[in-house]
Amino acid sequence: MGSQTVQLLVTCLVDVFAPEVGRATIRTLNLAGCEVEFPASQTCCGQPAFNVGMWDDARAMAAHTLDVLDATSGTVVVPSGSCAVMVAKHYQELFAGSEREEQAVRVSSRVRELSQFLVDDLEVVGFDSVCDDCTFTVHKSCHGLRGLGLDDQVETLVGAVAGSTTLPLDGADECCGFGGLFSVEMPEVSAAIMNTKLDRVEASGAKVVVGGDISCLLHIEGGLRRRGSGVSVRHFVEVIGGSDAT
Repeated sequence: MGSQTVQLLVTCLVDVFAPEVGRATIRTLNLAGCEVEFPASQTCCGQPAFNVGMWDDARAMAAHTLDVLDATSGTVVVPSGSCAVMVAKHYQELFAGSEREEQAVRVSSRVRELSQFLVDDLEVVGFDSVCDDCTFTVHKSCHGLRGLGLDDQVETLVGAVAGSTTLPLDGADECCGFGGLFSVEMPEVSAAIMNTKLDRVEASGAKVVVGGDISCLLHIEGGLRRRGSGVSVRHFVEVIGGSDAT
């Protein structure tokens, strides 16, 4: 497998709340034969503002991100389905008919979510990861599932971890209740959706629930902690990339 250079768009939540996911992403991409570059001036992609209709603010953040990424080369890899959808799809909406339209199309065509890039593009699945007596179940985040068309990429990656078992999750493709600012604006509805998800996670019998979006995973982890549950939460790249967490 030949080496290629990729750009890591790490996302705000990974940067602030889960830097270990960023480190595991770099390790995993290196194992897959990629040289990882990190554009240091990257900031928020603008997704929160976009989601609540503040398109002028989102456009300003998106313009900065476009300029940063357009000055680089290679695939832009994102360990988050929601942020990947924002840059890959919604940037074209924000700049349709503007002087940045061509730039938005050019940059968005380079963007790939991490599991999508590993499984579909590189066709690299196994990373010699070992997790003795681990039982995983997989939550499928809405943005990746519906916005990018992701399906079983995470299950494929996690299923290749030696010594592990992946157990089915009832309603794996249903929302966890986070939904960005939805969880702030409608906390009761968000909590009800989350509790259904948590019931199903615990009923799966798995010791670890994995997913591809830190936003969903933080939401699920918070709910499990409040319950005193013994189920832990991991981003899939921590599992396959040889993180100390496994």
